[in-house]
Amino acid sequence: MAAIDGLPPLRDVITRHGLDAKKALGQNFLLDLNLTQKIARTAGSLDGVTVIEVGPGPGGLTRAVLSLGAKKVIAIERDARCLPALAEIADFYPGRLDVIEGDALKTPFETLATEGPVKIIANLPYNVGTQLLVNWLLPNAWPPFYQSMTLMFQREVGLRIVADADDNHYGRLGVLCGWRTEARMAFDVPPQAFSPPPKVTSSVVHLEPRENPIPCSAANLEKVTMAAFGQRRKMLRQSVKSIGGEALLAKADIDPQRRAETLSVEEFCRIANCL
Repeated sequence: MAAIDGLPPLRDVITRHGLDAKKALGQNFLLDLNLTQKIARTAGSLDGVTVIEVGPGPGGLTRAVLSLGAKKVIAIERDARCLPALAEIADFYPGRLDVIEGDALKTPFETLATEGPVKIIANLPYNVGTQLLVNWLLPNAWPPFYQSMTLMFQREVGLRIVADADDNHYGRLGVLCGWRTEARMAFDVPPQAFSPPPKVTSSVVHLEPRENPIPCSAANLEKVTMAAFGQRRKMLRQSVKSIGGEALLAKADIDPQRRAETLSVEEFCRIANCL
């Protein structure tokens, strides 16, 4: 029986190509094509859009994005076993799917798509998802090459991405995301939607770049947040000792007895600008 897009059901594709998910690659394949369409729709209209996807696996999300009208999908896949399955999708959508075999952490994304608006839509491999997001958040040039990012993470990571000050999940990731994007949780995805089912719930997060984030050095903000949250239970005068301590906090007009999780993004940027 054909799936909703006219291609074979994903379970059949996975069986035919022997695609058991590899834990070492952080793989959990999404099988429900209605769910992959819901993820793709979270990114908004895809008409005329080039979509960058990381870790497509057997192509469930890739198929959803293409069926919803994306002009092109550029997919980066590290697992050579998945390439024949992706080639079948490329044949079904001639000229609209480019698959690059390689490591996403070493991929120069800003050079991949040179035409039209770009959106990133991905069920990110668990083992590299957070690092990829940070890489996309912290280029020196801003605004970035993409219009938005619609990404799936473990729910715990999603909560850290959207957290504000005084939230238990607030940390370095919340500061970096809050500084350069507006981020929101879209919806949760239960473990049974995947093959194999992970032990945790996943969440889809949608991020849109701020046009004018607070002027600040990305490298300095990273230094400050790493120091401050590296010893989050301690007062700031202790946790930022290695990068200037009380003198730095005085310059930024921040009470040295406060703790990192109470500071707003603007206050973190103030400290970074005083480094």
